Formats: sequence, structure tokens, C-alpha cells
Amino acid sequence: MKTIKGPAIFLAQFADDKEPFNNLKNICHYMADLGYKGVQIPSWDSRMIDLQKAAESKDYADEIAGTVEEAGLVITELSTHLQGQLVAVHPAYNELFDGFAPASMAGDLKAKSEWATQQLKYAAKASHNLGLNAHATFSGALMWHTVYPWPQRPAGLVDTGFTELAKRWTPILDEFDKYGVDVCYELHPGEDLHDGITFEMFLEKVNNHKRANILYDPSHFVLQCLDYLQFIDFYHERIKMFHVKDAEFNPTGKQGVYGGFQGWVDRAGRFRSLGDGQVDFGGIFSKLSQYDYDGWAVLEWECAIKHPEQGAAEGAPFIQSHIIRVTEKAFDDFAGTGADEAFNKKILGI
Repeated sequence: MKTIKGPAIFLAQFADDKEPFNNLKNICHYMADLGYKGVQIPSWDSRMIDLQKAAESKDYADEIAGTVEEAGLVITELSTHLQGQLVAVHPAYNELFDGFAPASMAGDLKAKSEWATQQLKYAAKASHNLGLNAHATFSGALMWHTVYPWPQRPAGLVDTGFTELAKRWTPILDEFDKYGVDVCYELHPGEDLHDGITFEMFLEKVNNHKRANILYDPSHFVLQCLDYLQFIDFYHERIKMFHVKDAEFNPTGKQGVYGGFQGWVDRAGRFRSLGDGQVDFGGIFSKLSQYDYDGWAVLEWECAIKHPEQGAAEGAPFIQSHIIRVTEKAFDDFAGTGADEAFNKKILGI
């Protein structure tokens, strides 16, 4: 078994124009002072990194790594959540996602998808230049508007949708394979890959591509009423990243999973700071340790109530307290008899 690495933190929710969150150096020193050992970097935020430059210049990648290391941290992974979203977008969401790409591409689905694909390919090379072996992203969605269908889905729609999604992602997965980096999809409502079944359907379409893997985030499973502990039993071989994120689901006689079009504070399902929700992190850390998870525990902070700075301050000790130093020997070794084959046969009466 392996001891999970951490605590680390995803910087996306903290990057800001105000100090100390306005550049990579300052934010890293801030997080190091809170007790974090690693940072996950959002590649779309130019205050943190120039993704294309990190792909094309090993010297620049070394500078980025050096900035992080100067603060006593390491880079755990890069993220292309926003770019990955644009790999596949249904026209109904076209304008809603314009802010995820350069303004010159507004309204142009094809241009945004091509740009996003290139961004992912940059991320593969940049990850390699930074010495990383896993990458975080979203799958995008062509079918989400049919997730609870009325009228019913036409026959073959889902198969056609996953075929197209795989067609768009296979060249990206191949590029990541070229550089020895796993693509870890965060299974998330709003994405075509949002639970185990949809991941399986996608995996079949990409011929079980070894680089198609999972970013495990239990908060999204709480809000879907999915058994997030059994999920680890099913998919532990594909879980290569872990977002430590809490959530709660409190249905009432007025609303349930769909939230009644309410804002986050008034939804039955809400993201919460670590320890304020319902996620059984003791169970999660135990199962991941049991299955030799060889990665980082990364706080993704989102909460409808608590201030982010308080959430960040509380997050490091919370994660540290849940990391299990795995044992190197069985607890009952003291009672071992040190048998050989002949002795074993004698015990069995054979």
C-alpha cells in the first residue's frame, strides 16, 4: 500500500486580482503558510501560468516549477477544466460558454472546439515539461440536455453521442499518451461523463484507452445520490486524481436533486467546506489507501456559506488528519509461527 500525498490545493477558486492571490509566487507562499505541500494550477488563468509557453519552452516550465518550489511546494497537476468543456458543446450552450475561450471566437462552436483541442495538446506537453503524470479536465457535453428526457431520446442517440465524443477526445488522449500523462476526467453534472456508467460507455468508445482516467470527487456523487464509496471499489484502477471536496444533500417536501432553480444557498444539494458537509472522508481515505492510490489529496474548495480564506485555512489540517500512514506489516505479525510447507501440510492433516 502507498501513503496518499498531501495536503494540496486547487488554486482556481482563489486566484484574484488582489494580493496575495494575484500571481503564482504570492499565492504559493500564502498556501504554504497554511500548511499545503502542493498546488494544482488552473491552466486558463494567465496570472498563474502561460500554458502554450509552458508547452513550447522547457526553460519557462522550469521557471514555473521553480517559483512553486521556492515556496516549499510542488505542482501536483495542471487543470484544463474550462478548455475541456469546450471540446464538446451542444449549440444550446454556445453563448453561455463564450467566456471560456478568446473573445474572437464568440459564438463559433467549431473554432472554440478546435482551440480547446489545441489547448489540451499544449497541456500534455506542458505536463511533461513539468514532470507531471496526471492532468485534470472536463469531458464537455453533447447529450446533457437529454439527461432526463422529455420527449424520450430517439433510438441510437446516446450511442451516436458517445461515438462523437470519443472521436473528439481520441487524438487528445493519444497526445497525452505520447508524453506519458493520464487524462483525468472530473465526473460532474453538466458533462456527458458524470457517473460510472457514462464513464464506462465513453471508455468502450475509446477502446479502453489507458490514458482515459478519473478525477474522483465525492461531492458530485453526493448530489447525485450515488454510492461514492462503492464507486472506488468499481473504478479504483482508473482513479488517478482526487479532489477532497465536501457536500450535503438535504431534500425537502419542496425540492430534491434538481434544486428548483434556486441559488446555491437555497438548494437541497450544496457544496460545503471540508467537514461541514456529509461526505465520509474517513471511508474514502481508507478505501483509496487500500487500493494503492498513488496520487495527491487536493482540496477543491467550494462552499455556499463559508469564506474561501477560512475554508483554505481549515482545509490543510483536515486533509492531513485524514491521510493514513499505511502499515508495512500485518498487525498480528507478533503471533506468527514462521511455518514451512511441511508444517502447513501437517496443520491441514495432509
